[in-house]
Amino acid sequence: MNLSLTEAQLLPKLLLHDHLDGGMRPATILELADNVGHKLPTTEESDLVAYFRAGADAGDILQYLDTFSHTLPLLQSAENLHRVAREAAEDLAADGVIYAEVRFAPELHPGVGSLDDAIEAVTAGFADGPDAIEVNTIICAMRTEDRSAEVAATCVEWTAKPDSGVVAFDLAGAETGFPPSDHAEALDIARAGLARVTIHASEPPGLELIADALRMGAERVGHGVRLIEDCTIAEDGSLDLGPLARYVRDRRVPLELCPSCNVQIGAVPTLADHPIGPFLRAGFNATINTDNRLMSGVSVSSEVAAVANTFGLSLDELHTAQTNAVEASFASHTTKQRLTEQLAASYTD
Repeated sequence: MNLSLTEAQLLPKLLLHDHLDGGMRPATILELADNVGHKLPTTEESDLVAYFRAGADAGDILQYLDTFSHTLPLLQSAENLHRVAREAAEDLAADGVIYAEVRFAPELHPGVGSLDDAIEAVTAGFADGPDAIEVNTIICAMRTEDRSAEVAATCVEWTAKPDSGVVAFDLAGAETGFPPSDHAEALDIARAGLARVTIHASEPPGLELIADALRMGAERVGHGVRLIEDCTIAEDGSLDLGPLARYVRDRRVPLELCPSCNVQIGAVPTLADHPIGPFLRAGFNATINTDNRLMSGVSVSSEVAAVANTFGLSLDELHTAQTNAVEASFASHTTKQRLTEQLAASYTD
């Protein structure tokens, strides 16, 4: 189908992989930088947008991550964290997103106070967003640091509270050389405390990191784009699956795919080479996500439209991608029922 951005915006959508500090409004960055005295590469909004996009397009994960040096310093107060979380909920709702799970690493916000103080600011900000969207929080620990056990324990405390707004634990940050098994203690704490678990696995060595994430208890795989290395694509687009890919598909392990970002960091050469189309048609629990809306220059709607148009997805196939996200989400049973009904009412020819 040929899906315009406007048409994609009108469709109800879910978002499972999005970073709070990677989705700030450029105007907010300029204002907060001025307030806290942080020097930006430029004070022109259009040039600032271009700066972040250039970092994403560099094809180097380290250059991509370096752009966060101009967002994180602005989020060192509860007031600023709350504001950015509320604005994220507003922006997503305006884009037609009805449910989102947005992640952040509280250990990266020491200026706010304790881990709990940072989490409180973010969850309150999401709760102050529009009624049209439910936004929950995934708590990340940085895999390059040594606080993951502490972060996991704090996450468990929050997920144990009814309606706290915190739904899962994640390992984020640079992946190559930092496998999930390095944080076995933290993941043990999360699982023992009945926290849900998703783990980033998108960088080399792709299949090893994905397999390690699954061994460590990941219920979802953050990105997982390199799973295509365990598949052979036939001329008709069908897939011949290797053992790991078969495991992921047959057990309906959700893949939090972020197409534009996956291209930008060099995981695949172009969107047409991205496995999301073949994965959807092969029965994987593949979902469409943004990762960092600011850096990648995307919205949920633009990603949905790009995927639909690149792979010629039908409305039914787009519906499948969204129902995959409902199944994969860490939402309550009641919320999942509501989301399923909302999708069914909109994805009809």
